[in-house]
Amino acid sequence: MTKPVIDKLGRPIRDLRISLTDQCNFRCSYCMPKEVFGPEYAFLPKRELLDNKEVLLLVHCFTRLGVEKVRLTGGEPLLRRDLVDLVHAISTVKGVRDLSLTTNGSLLPRYAQDLKDAGLNRINVSLDSLDKDIFQKMAGGRGDPKSVIAGIDASLEAGLSIKTNMVVRKGVNVSEILPMVSYFRDRRITLRFIEYMDVGNTNQWKLNEVYPSNKILDIIRERYQFAPVDPNYRGEVATRYRYTDIPVEFGLINSITKPFCSDCNRARLSADGKLYSCLFASNGHDLKNLVRSRIDKAEIVNAISKIWINRHDRYSEERATGTQDSNKIEMSYIGG
Repeated sequence: MTKPVIDKLGRPIRDLRISLTDQCNFRCSYCMPKEVFGPEYAFLPKRELLDNKEVLLLVHCFTRLGVEKVRLTGGEPLLRRDLVDLVHAISTVKGVRDLSLTTNGSLLPRYAQDLKDAGLNRINVSLDSLDKDIFQKMAGGRGDPKSVIAGIDASLEAGLSIKTNMVVRKGVNVSEILPMVSYFRDRRITLRFIEYMDVGNTNQWKLNEVYPSNKILDIIRERYQFAPVDPNYRGEVATRYRYTDIPVEFGLINSITKPFCSDCNRARLSADGKLYSCLFASNGHDLKNLVRSRIDKAEIVNAISKIWINRHDRYSEERATGTQDSNKIEMSYIGG
């Protein structure tokens, strides 16, 4: 590994999120609203996507600059047919200490054991409600919470570590906070609440639809006692809490009410090979053409290093000032 690179705000690069596809079998309103991503929507053609060898090459390059954690995301990464082979390849890369996957969970019964055998460490499953009607309001009329729970069950049986993510949107699924807490607390699974975020432009985000994290804590406090937990490392996204009666945690991702830009160490690679230095970025840096030009790996490492060194993104901290660029990349394209 070369010397870890530091951006203009003193943040190292430690975490790489890789989107493997811009397609998904759900149409969650905060990510891929069905009104926009309908039957005629033009997704990326296969030739525009990075193939496994190209993804693997870039993982090698990023680890030379300090990346230790790799998360595979989408769209829905389980729609990628060669995913298991890619997981196995990345798991063998020197420097990758943690390899995880974010998924809606519906296809996990088919793939969980193969992913575990291939070297995957952890899975983050998105689940916004246990109630079918509310679930489908969030998921654009598609899917069923039972299929997601079946995916969680399959992952646990395979021996994978699981966390569940719930996006909370005022007026839609706030009533599901306590049922979700009770269910995952009883199952000893970490549940994380995510404030509804203004990623992209198609979800018609409004600040008054954000249900703030302090109110989520108030709801949980009505039934359960808990205490804060110290972060595991600098740049940890979730603010963590542990119930006082059992060794189970839950967390809050407070991008709106308590931005964590100052410690952000995450780089994001889109399915077509663009590097984004912020979840809310407007423009990416084309790495695919570098890879396909067959230049030396050291030159690619140097190009990535220059991008990170010049990074100064802090969108969430600037949101309140109204000075940030309103034209943002879609979450379905860049991953969460």
